[in-house]
Amino acid sequence: MSSPVTRESEADLIANAVRELARRTRFPVAFGGLIEEGVVSVTSIVGARTRSLDGLRVRPERGLGGRAMMELRPRMTSDYGSSQQITHDYDVFVLGEGLRTLLALPIVVQGRSRGVLYAGGWDEERVGGVTTAPAMQVAQSVADELRIRDEVQRRMQEAPLGVDSVAPAHREELRQSFAELRSIAASVDDVDIRARIAHVERRLMTLAGSTSAPATGPIPTVRLSPRETDVLACAALGSTNAEIAAQLGLREGTIKAYLGTAMSKLDASTRHAAVTRARRAGLLP
Repeated sequence: MSSPVTRESEADLIANAVRELARRTRFPVAFGGLIEEGVVSVTSIVGARTRSLDGLRVRPERGLGGRAMMELRPRMTSDYGSSQQITHDYDVFVLGEGLRTLLALPIVVQGRSRGVLYAGGWDEERVGGVTTAPAMQVAQSVADELRIRDEVQRRMQEAPLGVDSVAPAHREELRQSFAELRSIAASVDDVDIRARIAHVERRLMTLAGSTSAPATGPIPTVRLSPRETDVLACAALGSTNAEIAAQLGLREGTIKAYLGTAMSKLDASTRHAAVTRARRAGLLP
C-alpha cells in the first residue's frame, strides 16, 4: 500500500498534468485521476463551470475513460450524449457539466493502465492531431514519471539502505540503479520529469554515503555534463561503448567522445580510472 506521502505526491502529479493538459490544448475543461483499488477517482478538475464532475469514479470498461483504459489508447467523441460506442454510466457527471466533446487519454505504464486524463468542451468540436498530440504527450509524461517512481521503489525494497552508509552487498545494486536512472533521464524530453529524476539521483548519492573509496589527497573540483555523467555511469557497470550507445540511443562514436572528455576532465587515462576518480569526487555512487 502506498504511503501518505506517495499518495499526496501522486495527487500533485495528476493536478500538474491536468493543468498542463488544459494549457496545451484548446479544451476548456480538463480532469483526471489514478487507479486505486480498481477504480479511478478523479482528483483534479480544471475549468469546470459546475461541480457536477466532483466525486466522479470510473471503472475500467465503463464510459469513455474506461474504454480508453481497456484499449490502452486515446478515445474521443464529439457528441458524448448520443454516442453509441460507449456505456453511459457517468452521464450524470459529464452531461451535468454540459460536456459534448470529450477526449480520454489512458496513463499506460508497462502495458497497464494506471489512470486516465480527460479533456472536454461544451460544444461539438472536430479534434485533430494538432490537439491530440500535445494531450498524448502530457499523458505520456505522467506515465514516464510513474515508471520512474515504480523502479526506484522496487530498487529500494529489494536493497534496503542504511541511513549513514550502504552495506557492501548493496553497493553494486545502488550503482546499477543510478545508471538506470541516468539512462531513463536520457530518454525523457520533459524538463520537469528530468528535474524529478535529478532529485532522486541526489537522494541516491546521499544514501551512497561512504561507498566510494576514501580519498588519499585533495579532490579537484570537476564538473561533468549530464551526458558525460550518463556515459560514465553506464561505463561504471562495465558496459562497452556499443552497449552504452544502445542504452542511451546515441551513436557509438558519440559515446567515445563523451567518455574521452570525461576522462580528460578527471585526468584519467582509462575509463576504470575515470570511474574511480568520479566516485571520489562524489559524481557517481
